[in-house]
Amino acid sequence: MITDLNVKVGPQFYRYSEGAIDLIPEILKEHHARNILIIHGTISWEKAKPFLKKIIDLDLPILYEKFRGECSYHEGQRMAEIIRENHIDFVIGVGGGKLADLVLYTSHLTNTQFGVVPTLASNCAAWTPLSVMYKENGLAEGKTEHVKRQAVFLITEPSLVIDSPVEYFIAGIADTLAKWYESDLILEQKKFSLEPFPQLARFAAKMCKDTILNESKQSIADMRSGTITDEFIHVSEIIIAVSGLVGGFGDKYARNSVAHAIHDAISKYLPEVHHYLHGEKVAYGIFYQLALEGKWKVIDDLSPFYQELNLPKSLTEMGVYPLSDRLLNDIIQFVNGKQKVHLLPMEINEAVLKDALIHLEDYINK
Repeated sequence: MITDLNVKVGPQFYRYSEGAIDLIPEILKEHHARNILIIHGTISWEKAKPFLKKIIDLDLPILYEKFRGECSYHEGQRMAEIIRENHIDFVIGVGGGKLADLVLYTSHLTNTQFGVVPTLASNCAAWTPLSVMYKENGLAEGKTEHVKRQAVFLITEPSLVIDSPVEYFIAGIADTLAKWYESDLILEQKKFSLEPFPQLARFAAKMCKDTILNESKQSIADMRSGTITDEFIHVSEIIIAVSGLVGGFGDKYARNSVAHAIHDAISKYLPEVHHYLHGEKVAYGIFYQLALEGKWKVIDDLSPFYQELNLPKSLTEMGVYPLSDRLLNDIIQFVNGKQKVHLLPMEINEAVLKDALIHLEDYINK
């Protein structure tokens, strides 16, 4: 029996369809919203405004505040002060993953109800009960977890999402693919085989992998042409919502492990990779985890997919390898210090982690 599982399925209400954003005023009324704060981006906000007309036209006080670009502790406190000073009782976030993380963190600080309207499909940030934190300069600074808090709603529309940068969509594809490879070795263990929620997480993770590998090529082509198809809706919904169910059902046993740990490490110690999107760095992390697990055949099988989507397979391809001994040791010590890495049913120590990193560079770049 698994006794330490926190099941946090997701938002109270989810909808991804044409016209879905028009449901938000009804939800705000149901939750007795009186003073609303809309936190928004820049370009994404201009694209989203036509979809939000029924909200903007509400006969309610609405305050608009521009997001400064990083989900940082400083930005969270700044937004929290705005909420307190203006007696805000409902926050709506309109934008990407970092903005969604900020809305969750800020709402946690102020105990405020919130909803999110993602404007792109690049990760499951709008779904999950945690916020990835960054410094003001963009370097990673850990995360905050909010197990007992969830969004009132997650609502968006394919017509809004399809009009976002395709590189973010591809990064979201990579980040979602990691759901299977990070949880596979953990959840295949016998102790999880009869546990209902971990098995639901495993089913959701496999759905993520299968949909990504089978439909990504067509969905990317459809996005480039601006054509909303079944494939585009399937893949974007897998990224935004279904991937969030993996960690929602499986908690720490399925949320992430080595691929995200190495992402956090290189984001912290290698500012040269800052221009890579989250999912692109996680893509490298998948290969690193597979190398750690000795699954070289899987790496070979995935390599054509990576090549087609122009995803990085190694630190060499990212232009940051070889590393100095100091940087290499810092990265490995950081990864080894992550509890989630040690959930893998195998020997994990600094020597093993370092060998996997070096071996992967040699293997990919031979």
